[in-house]
Amino acid sequence: MSSLWRKFFGGKNDPSTPSRNPADASSQTPSAQEQTSSSHPNSLNSKFSFPPTESATVGLQKANSRPPSNASSNSSLTIRCGHLSITGNFRENNEDSYTVDDDFRFFIVADGMGGQSAGEKASAIAVDIVPRILLEHLTFQNDESEKVISVIDEAIKIANSEIMSVGESNPKFMNMGTTIAFVVTIGERCFFGNVGDSRVYRLRNNEFSQLTTDHSLTQALVDAGTISPQEALSHRYKNVLYRYLGTRDGSNTGNSREMELLPGDCLLICSDGVTDGAKPDTIKDILINQHDPQEAAQKVIKAAEQGGSKDNITCVVIKVDRR
Repeated sequence: MSSLWRKFFGGKNDPSTPSRNPADASSQTPSAQEQTSSSHPNSLNSKFSFPPTESATVGLQKANSRPPSNASSNSSLTIRCGHLSITGNFRENNEDSYTVDDDFRFFIVADGMGGQSAGEKASAIAVDIVPRILLEHLTFQNDESEKVISVIDEAIKIANSEIMSVGESNPKFMNMGTTIAFVVTIGERCFFGNVGDSRVYRLRNNEFSQLTTDHSLTQALVDAGTISPQEALSHRYKNVLYRYLGTRDGSNTGNSREMELLPGDCLLICSDGVTDGAKPDTIKDILINQHDPQEAAQKVIKAAEQGGSKDNITCVVIKVDRR
């Protein structure tokens, strides 16, 4: 644990950061700009986002209800996706970034650290570089598992190096960093992983489980049996990370794991702003009861916001259906 970092230092939990008046916050229905990836300032540019439509919500629902292009002609699965990111009630800027590939080949959420523009820069670098490496080296068809994991690891290493380089060359971005969580689909398989405490969850057969492991001090204490999972929820070090992009330790692997996709699966990728305000049972109920993934994403975000989340809030909801 050579590189501990308190995520909220320098902006995320800085007492000098003014709080937003809840009456002026985005607790109401998200605007069209927040609903569309192409118009959201913290999603990747239009190369990897949905084209604008006359009706943002309807357009997303139509665009997201299609099989991914990487599915084979005899594939029995189709994927739908919804996504949303908001600044939240207590922040002046959004340091989260995310990207959803047009063809649903990859989904990435990054939660920047460092305060103000530094966190935004770090997360933006991550969601820009990682997709470029994936697109350059994977076919997203019949790639072997070993190759997929190797390419993901390399993409994370390159993103980590770039974040460190920019931070070292520009005092404005000194000590910036970011978490990352991802899902990459290859035919009817997917690969998922994370660095930091952004997470991937799965809802399968009404069982809601966290697939990734946080690289946080409290999680290390839980793993060592020093504290219980319940104690970790309110532990003083719950927001201290020992791995994130922007440090030497960040160049380690993304702990990628492979999983077969099954009809009825629902995956959630989120920044810790979601879990800071919404309990697992609340998220589970939303994912079960909301058929449309965009509506599910909006309700998850709203539940986290109304639950008192003090961070930026971002989530991507992926639903897997039988073709």
